[in-house]
Amino acid sequence: MLGPGVNTECETIPVMRVLVTGGAGFIGSQYVRDLLSDAYPAFAGAEVTVFDKLTYAGNLANLAPVSDSPRFRFVQGDICQATDLDAALPGHDVLVNFAAESHVDRSIIGAADFIQTNVFGAQQVFDACLRHNVGRVVHISTDEVYGSIDSGSWTENSLLEPNSPYSAAKAGSDLIARAYAKSYGLNISITRCSNNYGPYHFPEKVIPLFVTNLLDGKKVPLYGAGANVRDWLYVADHCRGIQLVVERGEPGEFYNIGGGRELSNSELTDKLLEATGRDWSYVQSIVDPRGGGHDLRYSVDYSKTAALGYKPQVSFEEGLALTVQWYRDNRDWWEPLKLGAELDHIEKV
Repeated sequence: MLGPGVNTECETIPVMRVLVTGGAGFIGSQYVRDLLSDAYPAFAGAEVTVFDKLTYAGNLANLAPVSDSPRFRFVQGDICQATDLDAALPGHDVLVNFAAESHVDRSIIGAADFIQTNVFGAQQVFDACLRHNVGRVVHISTDEVYGSIDSGSWTENSLLEPNSPYSAAKAGSDLIARAYAKSYGLNISITRCSNNYGPYHFPEKVIPLFVTNLLDGKKVPLYGAGANVRDWLYVADHCRGIQLVVERGEPGEFYNIGGGRELSNSELTDKLLEATGRDWSYVQSIVDPRGGGHDLRYSVDYSKTAALGYKPQVSFEEGLALTVQWYRDNRDWWEPLKLGAELDHIEKV
């Protein structure tokens, strides 16, 4: 029987073996679906293992479009458990680490899980990659590690000033990743993205929460005057940027990935109302329970990643239309997630 990478004429064909931690989540599953649809020519034919704990935000339904692929394998495991990683990791060439607790409000209510998963768990992943000689590692992070910026945009050299337990934990994992490159020679790069949106986004986050509420004729909660500003990035564009860093990024380096479209929450709400055929009578203004200390504006300079060939391909208007239509067409995916859940507040965006 022929092994992987060998054809009937005995020619060696390189087959990339990629392990994706957190690959059943929103962004990770997009990356996996793109990999298995050969969206990235350099990784065409790649064999993909998804390693996921399947917490509330991890969903095997996110992988249904590719679950029948002979190149796909799923392993349920916890990145905080070295034995789980040791069982899954051998034989892989590349690891992309999406695994994280990622909801800001949840981190404020209870920080311990975020520190455990996002800091200790990430360190366990990096250690396992050393043990099993993984040739390339990319760690996925967030622009929230920078804090808030009044004007201009952050570069990768900007000061880290995280303001929530979530973003502080992600900043910690970023620095540990860099340390593993410098101290141990691990071939690891770190990406920091702006706010993602798109299909399969868990409906506690602002865009899917608002869209699904409005489709059902329910009101949406807008904190204060909606003055907070975020840069919006379509999830498939984000994954294209990640893949460029996988292929071309340098060890120990950070790469911002942005969408280039800044909107205040009020402007975003207006666009969501228009997209769903609703008006401002469906908006309920509420007091932000976190007070005035939340991040007002995020903005990343992604020229370093652009030098690798990155450029957003999906405009916000196009991406929003695709997203709203997906939620219209996939009630069977999101309705069970909202059933019985108390998703009354928007994510801190």
